[in-house]
Amino acid sequence: MSTENQSTGPQVEELHTSDPERIHALAHPLRLKLIDLIQDRGEVTASEAAEHLGQTVANCSFHLRVLEKAGFVERAEPRGREKPWRSSSKRRRLEPDLESRASVLALTELVGVTLTHIGARFTDYVREHLPKDDPAWRELTLLDQASVWVTAEEAEQIAERIVEATAPFRERRYDPSLRPEGARIVRLTSILHPDPPQPAE
Repeated sequence: MSTENQSTGPQVEELHTSDPERIHALAHPLRLKLIDLIQDRGEVTASEAAEHLGQTVANCSFHLRVLEKAGFVERAEPRGREKPWRSSSKRRRLEPDLESRASVLALTELVGVTLTHIGARFTDYVREHLPKDDPAWRELTLLDQASVWVTAEEAEQIAERIVEATAPFRERRYDPSLRPEGARIVRLTSILHPDPPQPAE
């Protein structure tokens, strides 16, 4: 399970962990919203997060500190008296340690919370914004599902092509000057998994 971030400033390229405590720290609805906000804006203060998310500053500060302890966010350069937060890495890769039941369960929990978060965000757009959005954007809004018979090697090719499709646009996350007029954040979620093996007939 991997995601990419927009934050500016010095960061490690990739954060890779199977630690159940660190994975569990991310499995919280508000913390996922905070991570989204930091990815979208590069850095935010607790006050900015609270205003955007409809939370108290104290609550956002608490959850940001939990994310900091788990290694997902860090302090950015101060802006006068303001103390913003940014992502600690450009990319996160969270993989279960298959020999650790706790690690597997933590990632399972994170998957569930993440899918609920993504579904709520998509549902909100469809319900509240799609009817009045620009027709060009309405026509591009998509919910698609496919089941295909492929080998493991072919499934790997599908995964690689999904990554390649977004590759030309990735630098726009870090450099606003690369974003053309009219560009907006577009959410793309990829889920790829095989069905359980079927018993031989």
